[in-house]
Parts: sequence; C-alpha cells; structure tokens
Amino acid sequence: MDEAAQAADAPQSKLTGAPDRPWHLRAWSGVRFGGWMRELARNHFAISPIRIAMAVSITTMSLFNSSLGLLQRGVFGRRIERTELVDDPVFVLGHWRSGTTLLHELLACDPQHGFADTYSCFAPNHFLLTERFLKPLIGFFLPRHRPMDNMGVGWSNPQEDEWALCCLGARSPYFLILFPNRPLADPTYADLRDVPPADLDRWKQTLSWFLKALTLRDGKRLVLKSPYHTCRVRTLQSMFPRARFVHIVRNPYEVFASTMHTWRRMYRYQGLQVPRFAGLEEHVLTTFTRMYEVFDEDVKSIGPGRFCELRYEDLIADPLTVMESVYRQLDLGDFAPVRPRIEQRMAGTAGYQTNQYVLPEREQRLVAQRWGDFFEKYGYHGSAGGGG
Repeated sequence: MDEAAQAADAPQSKLTGAPDRPWHLRAWSGVRFGGWMRELARNHFAISPIRIAMAVSITTMSLFNSSLGLLQRGVFGRRIERTELVDDPVFVLGHWRSGTTLLHELLACDPQHGFADTYSCFAPNHFLLTERFLKPLIGFFLPRHRPMDNMGVGWSNPQEDEWALCCLGARSPYFLILFPNRPLADPTYADLRDVPPADLDRWKQTLSWFLKALTLRDGKRLVLKSPYHTCRVRTLQSMFPRARFVHIVRNPYEVFASTMHTWRRMYRYQGLQVPRFAGLEEHVLTTFTRMYEVFDEDVKSIGPGRFCELRYEDLIADPLTVMESVYRQLDLGDFAPVRPRIEQRMAGTAGYQTNQYVLPEREQRLVAQRWGDFFEKYGYHGSAGGGG
C-alpha cells in the first residue's frame, strides 16, 4: 500500500504537530561521526534523494560533535568518571503516548530533581562544554513544537534519554525512525534480554556516563523517561538497586491511534527515507504486547516503596492529588514546596489542545483483541476516541 493509501486509512487527526522545516535540527544532529557512519553503512546508504541534503548536513555536524566530544572528554572526562549519582534515579515508565512526557515534566518541577533536557540529549557528546555559549545561538534551528503534537519544544524541557544514547553511539531500536523502510533496527535493544554480555556492558557504560555527566552539571537526583525503559526494568535495577519507578497507563484505543500518528510523523520528519509505512500497524501492536509481557514479569521484582502506578485520565483530572500520591508512595520528600510549581505548570498549559482521533471499527476490534489483557488489568472499557 502506498503512502497516500496509508494516510487515507489512518486514524484522522485534526492537529499535525510541527511543520517540516529544512533548517530544523533533527534528533540525530548531535550524533558522533563513527556512530553515524555505522548506521548509514548498516542500512546500505539507502537514502531517498529528497533527503540527501539532510544526510549531508548531519554528517557535517557529526564531525563537529566528534571533535567537541573529544575536547569535552579532555576537559571533563576525569571529573565525569569520578562523579557519583546523588541517588539512584526515578524512572518514568509507560508506552508512547501514555502521558509519560507530562508526568516527566511534573516531576521535573521539583527543584530537588535533575533531568535530561533537550540540549543535553541532542548534544550529549559536548553539552558540558558548549551549553552556555552554543545553546543561545542555535535556538532558531529548534522547532517550536514536537513533530507529533502541539507540545512545545525548548532546550531546557525534559527529554527522553534514549536520544542521548543514540547520539553517544549506543544501539537502539529508535534507528528504525532513521530508515523506516528497512528492517527493524536492533530489536534486542528494546528489552536488552538477548543482548550479548559485552554489548550490554557497553550499553550500560554509555547510560552511566551520560547520567554522571548530568549529575556533574546539576548535582541532583535524576528523573528519567524513555518508553523503552518500561521493558528494561531488570537491567535498570541491576544498575541502580535503589531506583524508583512510576508507571503511567492510558486508554489503549487512544494509545494505539496516537502512536500510529506519532510514528508516521516521526518517520517523515526524522527519517532519511520517504516512508512507505509497510508493517507499521503490526509493529505498534507487537511492540506494545512484548513491552508489557516483559514489564509484567520484571515489575514483580521491584521492592516495596519503589514502584507506583497511575492512570493518565486521573492525572489530567486531578494532577495535584495524583502527584501527591506519587510522592507519598515513592517517598520522594515533602510535596508541599512542589505543589505551587505543579499548579503553575498546569496553568501554563490550560489551553493546550490534544490531537483528536477517530479510530475506525476495524482498528478498535484489532486493539481490543490484541491488547485484551491490558484492558482487563487496568480497567479500560468502552468506546475508542479522544485526545492524543
């Protein structure tokens, strides 16, 4: 099925997110040259002609990133290696489009929390060195909104640490976005179950280095968010035995519709190929199923007082009550100083409009069939539809 046909069959959204501007920075703009060449070579340089300019631009920036990365390691390397985390991190878990971004931002309102922000995730090789002088100069190249929705983008906003790992040279399933018409990139790096020990050690070292660099900058307990961490609890606990985990869920119909929209937008915006979207529906369905098979297995090993769950719908309806409960269950400290900051954050987005979808009956039946256990476990019933 071609792109036009796929779009006609897709759940229809009234909002489309950020427009595609050629001069905008992409998720890969902070990648090192070696890692960038590895991904291009693994995908046989199968770049669509319309995306060659983008590939050349990122290649040029990758040389810049590698040079500055060497300089940062020379200036800060020993200090980063000696840095100890203030405390084991708080991990926000949940599938894409489940409300993880909102929850991450609310936790980041707490002044005792540090976090991976947009600049550190898209310039992880040199952010300690360049943040003060380079960040103000390149704001023009940052899109005002995310590609998939109307949520604002800013250098200081909380961001997914998975993007930092990609730019630091770690392997990740996110590279499917770069070449969306190729086979799924590094599927074993989703849950890390079958990654060879030596490669897993390298992945852990990359994450650890990035978190130490963040701690060196901020000196605070870190709050981290990446949907893939939802199926990495076993590995994360082995690295951070005192880590806390907060898991957010959302109506599966809305998750499916919004995730389909997200990947379509991301493939178009971040990819080096004009996407055909072949197999996208099955990819979304199987990724969700696998994620929660692994999550349900791993969550049993989390000790008392280090895990809690919430529903996106409850968070939107009463954010202060829900967040106070999260603080109490995870023993995150006094909530009173955080309350006015969360009130201010929610007031600032009072007019935010979510993407609106109409999910066709075929997709409703498919989601209900494939994700039935999730519906039952979290009490989601009724019709599809709503915001994304």
